[in-house]
Amino acid sequence: MYRNWDIELDWAPFFLDPSIPPEGRARQPQAAGAPETPVEARGQRLGLDFRRGRTFTPHTILSLQAGEWAAEHGTTQQVIDYHRALFRAYFTDFEDLMDIEVLVRHAEAVGLDAVALREALVTGSKLDSTNEAIEQSYAIGVQAIPTFILEGQYAVVGAQEYDVLERVMEQLKAKRRETPLPDPHA
Repeated sequence: MYRNWDIELDWAPFFLDPSIPPEGRARQPQAAGAPETPVEARGQRLGLDFRRGRTFTPHTILSLQAGEWAAEHGTTQQVIDYHRALFRAYFTDFEDLMDIEVLVRHAEAVGLDAVALREALVTGSKLDSTNEAIEQSYAIGVQAIPTFILEGQYAVVGAQEYDVLERVMEQLKAKRRETPLPDPHA
């Protein structure tokens, strides 16, 4: 979206389930034969593979800190690529987002400074600011992931098709780029 529209893109941390304990929680995997959910269907159309079979739900404070760190130290594209890598790690590959090595490996793969990120996660240097940002998300009424906050006052909730977001941009009279930014993955 940011390639077509002159917008500022910012990621905010949020606990979808704040009841997950710090050590994570075992869970029953979703039944393999159950009907496809709307989110799974939308994901398939967008090339996202929401695999079934996860038996553990991690506490995500470390990955949220990593995301906050990436936003301060990476380019917009690196931050987007990092978030995509972590989504894939969690939803497709069932990697443990409580494992610093997983977070660092994916950061390095998108060109972020792995040594500096590891240091930030080990020392907890982003913990206070991440917790403050989580509280801000709750304070403005975020209740689902994703939630797109536009102009600081309008929200589009849930995984939406691109045309929904594009219509909202048009309604808000956002400026479309004359020449879209290049897709670095094309």
